[in-house]
Amino acid sequence: MRPIVAPDSSYEFVVEQEGFQAETLTVAGVIGGGHMFGGGTQGFVSEYPDGTVRFLPFDFIRHESLWFCNTNTRSDKGWIPITMDMSITECADWPPVRVLGTDDTYANCQECHAALVDLAYDNTKNRYSTRITTLAIDCESCHGPMSEHVEASQPETIGNGSEIAVNALATFSKDGSINVCFRCHALKDVMRQGYLPGEPLADYYSVGLTMLGGGPFFPDGRVKSFAYQGNHRYSDCYLNGSMTCVDCHDPHTQQYRDIWGRELSDRFADEQCTDCHPSKAEYPQAHTFHEPGTDGSRCVDCHMPYLQHPELGYHLRFARSDHTIPIPRPGFDDRMGIVNACAMSGCHADSSIAGLERVTRQWYGELKPHKPIVASLVQPDSLDQRAAAAVLRDSSSFPAALIEALGVFTYRFLRPNLSALDAEVYQTLWQLARHEDIDVRATALAALYMARGSDATTRRMLMDELEESERAGVPIRDRWAVALGTFADLYYQSSELSHAVAAYRKALEIQPDNPAVLRNLGLAHANRHNHDSAVAVLRKSVDLDERQPLVWVNMGISLENLGDTTGAERAYRTALDINEHEALGHFRLANVLLVRGDLNQAREHYERAIALRPTLAQAHLNLVRVLNALGDYPRTLAAARLWLRYFPSDPRPRQLIMELDPTLRLRR
Repeated sequence: MRPIVAPDSSYEFVVEQEGFQAETLTVAGVIGGGHMFGGGTQGFVSEYPDGTVRFLPFDFIRHESLWFCNTNTRSDKGWIPITMDMSITECADWPPVRVLGTDDTYANCQECHAALVDLAYDNTKNRYSTRITTLAIDCESCHGPMSEHVEASQPETIGNGSEIAVNALATFSKDGSINVCFRCHALKDVMRQGYLPGEPLADYYSVGLTMLGGGPFFPDGRVKSFAYQGNHRYSDCYLNGSMTCVDCHDPHTQQYRDIWGRELSDRFADEQCTDCHPSKAEYPQAHTFHEPGTDGSRCVDCHMPYLQHPELGYHLRFARSDHTIPIPRPGFDDRMGIVNACAMSGCHADSSIAGLERVTRQWYGELKPHKPIVASLVQPDSLDQRAAAAVLRDSSSFPAALIEALGVFTYRFLRPNLSALDAEVYQTLWQLARHEDIDVRATALAALYMARGSDATTRRMLMDELEESERAGVPIRDRWAVALGTFADLYYQSSELSHAVAAYRKALEIQPDNPAVLRNLGLAHANRHNHDSAVAVLRKSVDLDERQPLVWVNMGISLENLGDTTGAERAYRTALDINEHEALGHFRLANVLLVRGDLNQAREHYERAIALRPTLAQAHLNLVRVLNALGDYPRTLAAARLWLRYFPSDPRPRQLIMELDPTLRLRR
């Protein structure tokens, strides 16, 4: 891979690999300025012939002038620098698969990397349409539609004292303010499409339900994966105070400020903390035990250190300021696999954990204990059902951790259609079902409905709760179904398929017209080898939304298992009529054609499947078999080379190449 500036001044990447024609990818946009202090990265997107705008697999760390990519689903080396001795096929996103916009067919980054991006498939043109307002963060990204503001700001009206039709964040509630930022700066589940900035975030997204089933954070909120700002909700400054994003960040100047709006000297200035904690500013050394002006003397050195995202590994610097604002706990951090604040800056990197822990306790005495709900998440097996329920009951003021703990509790202690439930547990779940946080409420309702929804009294109470919420305009039904679906997914992933089926059915009782739940229920039936039920459920899903190519593909697979190859072929062709870019549709159709003996058509669809998704190993194998059966040895050799390109550790294509061309010397 080498970047070049083309004669027309466009920026291009040329991908060259021995034995293959060079590929040129024109950059249509750059995501990010690469200015982040802990490792500023830039991503690149390119327009594809199918109408999508896709992220290219190579990213750039600006300050280090370093190209890198993610290899986790290929060579499993993590996020690593790109070097001359590695193949581009090690990069997980090669060929490019992540798109701008939301679509079930492709991995995507939703709408956060562009202002008002809309992705839709036009089956009359057999291509996507991607509409992007701008790749920048414009006024409407935060303030929403601004036409009224433009009208109110005209020269003839601006000075007459009228409103300028812009809602200032300073007038919002604490959660209302952070939700403006969380639209992009937090992981979310999409409840429904069509969000416009300025509308209530909760009507379209859930930031809480992402905590179910293995969230992105450690038990105390420190980040495992991306979306580091979302752990703001774990901070005592938020939980017990009024801290919002704009208390420290000026969204217009991109500078730092104190709670009074005064610009600070830099990102490390103590005033962003001492305005709320003035006693610490009187004699800082009494608290920091470091000389003023030295590393370790500033508030953020200990309480907001730059934490490397563990999911990315440690080959690259990708660190972000810890928004949980924790107190240093060297021993605990080590048990979690986190580099502690004392060692993170490099000051005490050579010190032992035991030594750092000892000094910390000498200075500060017994450290402030974690909240019970955090402790329960650290050691979830340490509590029995009643003790765990008591922790949930007493943690109502900590919704982020409460949702995750409630999910762990439900999966550990509850199952669909229990004959009875401990009275204290039952009352605890009802208490949480009336929680002010809508995601906590939905999760508790889902747990109750899954475990005791078959009980007439409980069911009637739950339905009353649903009706009352809907009368009040609270969008609880979608979240309730998502939580049930998540529990079902957990059972599915752990091969508890009977529980998965039961939980999906519960979700359908709450949302009977949800094609996604029907799809997942159909897959659970198929994995239980109950293909008759799978077909019936998948048909209901496409009756509700026929534009689900993958559902048609999965229906075809079940029909094949029932011996109905004609019906299967019809399902695969329907999938391709909806979206001709569906790789699995081409692959499964090619398999049917291969069995029938229609080798030329099978070859065409295998080639199409591989072009769309080169990581389909079985498609490569079957294409080689078809070409060999056709006696087309030059193309068989070319197909084997392509197979080896994407699966360099598989001995089969290597052996085949040697058989077809014994003089060939393979180089890794």
